[in-house]
Amino acid sequence: MDFSQIKNFAKDSIKMQAQAIDDLNQYINEDFEEVIKLIVKSKGRVVITGIGKSAIIAQKIVATMNSTGTPAVFMHAADAIHGDLGTILKDDIVICISKSGNTPEIKVLVPLIKNFKNKLIGLTGNASSYLAQHSDFNLLTPVKQEACPNNLAPTTSTTAQLVMGDALAVTLLKIKGFSKKDFAKYHPGGALGKALYLRVSDITNDNLKPQVQPETLMKDVIIEISKNMLGVTPVLDKEKIIGIITDGDLRRMLTKYDDLRQITAKDIMSQNPKTIDNDAMAVDALEVLENNNITQLIAEQNGKYKGIVHLHNLIKEGII
Repeated sequence: MDFSQIKNFAKDSIKMQAQAIDDLNQYINEDFEEVIKLIVKSKGRVVITGIGKSAIIAQKIVATMNSTGTPAVFMHAADAIHGDLGTILKDDIVICISKSGNTPEIKVLVPLIKNFKNKLIGLTGNASSYLAQHSDFNLLTPVKQEACPNNLAPTTSTTAQLVMGDALAVTLLKIKGFSKKDFAKYHPGGALGKALYLRVSDITNDNLKPQVQPETLMKDVIIEISKNMLGVTPVLDKEKIIGIITDGDLRRMLTKYDDLRQITAKDIMSQNPKTIDNDAMAVDALEVLENNNITQLIAEQNGKYKGIVHLHNLIKEGII
């Protein structure tokens, strides 16, 4: 065991795989273009199959396609020849992943797929393999050597397969014009989903709605801030927002005035408060809060006060 080489071993592995990825550029060819066109025009799904480590890569590519607007389904190559061929429907396109392209399961599976008249795309590292020779189109992912020092464990080859699959998914995404709104439909849960669909109005509708008038006495201002538990209140002249009072403004007031009995909201409010449209995305509200180093933001719509967004709301929703 040579522990002194730990970092070098890791760096060599990364360097070798990075080079293999760079080499893939030469295989983005006419076949790649035709595969993209075929999938875009297809009325069916993309069925992706493989065996061993290639099957794991196939599952990841399926997940990426499904989340970016290309319906896809995984079919294990070994299970396919024992009953799972029913996974493939009439209009489906099949992508078969295999480094060698010559494994027994692949040799059995390929003719069966061809008999179904489905288009078959080979994703293989061997251009002269059985899979490559019997596919309608080929996505080639040859590698010079596995990162494994014995050149046995699938490492560089599976990285190349994965990157080629991502190239397919991203190209399809761009060709189809798949937007952030589309993405949100497929990712409604968790912080990612909320960042894409949660709006300011979703927060303000649930919050209390403090407000005072310019002539409101300080005692009532403090009560309004306290009972609404947001640490802030806007100051409204009729329906127009003319200022804001925060907990910080109250503390500064105590150092400035000795007699608070005649102090009103307009005497201590901050003018021109930061606001955001009530229909804006919550993640945009976070950006305003961060850029201005504040914790509360007034939401408005067509010049009318709609509520307060607090930093704690965004933390609770998982946006941060």
